[in-house]
Amino acid sequence: MQTLGLSPSTPRTESRLKSLFWPTIANEGDVDYLTQQGFWICFIIAAITLPIGLLSGNPLATVFEAIFFFLAGIGIRQRSRAAAVSAFTAYLLVSMVIQKYTGNGFGIVRIIFLAMLLANIRGMWLSAQWPKSETGPELPRLNQTIGDKLSDSMPTFLWPKVKLIFYLFAALELIWLLYALFAPVVRAI
Repeated sequence: MQTLGLSPSTPRTESRLKSLFWPTIANEGDVDYLTQQGFWICFIIAAITLPIGLLSGNPLATVFEAIFFFLAGIGIRQRSRAAAVSAFTAYLLVSMVIQKYTGNGFGIVRIIFLAMLLANIRGMWLSAQWPKSETGPELPRLNQTIGDKLSDSMPTFLWPKVKLIFYLFAALELIWLLYALFAPVVRAI
């Protein structure tokens, strides 16, 4: 048991919170775990944004934002630093816009997601600085379950085809959010 690291006396190298929000990035496995986490965060954001936004009455903006976060998740899974920075920045700006108009922009879940998206940026920047000889081959991607197909196979297939579309969506999303944040609030009398 102790040889396998399964005994309770084996100390953990990092706490669960640290591994979730500020993990050690020492090898390809760490980066793979982090990019998979980033994909699922963006997927959850897109999946929550779509129905809530459609019920709020602005379907075009909602669908656009859901597609943006979905594509950002695919980019994060494929280790795109631009996708990671765009997803974090957009989610932060969405929070600020919601705070401006409703006063409820920064809940605990939103803060947790922001911290996890920030950890993705950090992880990708650290792994990009590794010498090519140290990185080794990428870990094999699985496709046995639906989750594996979503987070491992689909991004590999889609990212080369949607990369330019994502960059366009990212630019439009950030411009739209900056406008919404800095535009004067018009109140009906």
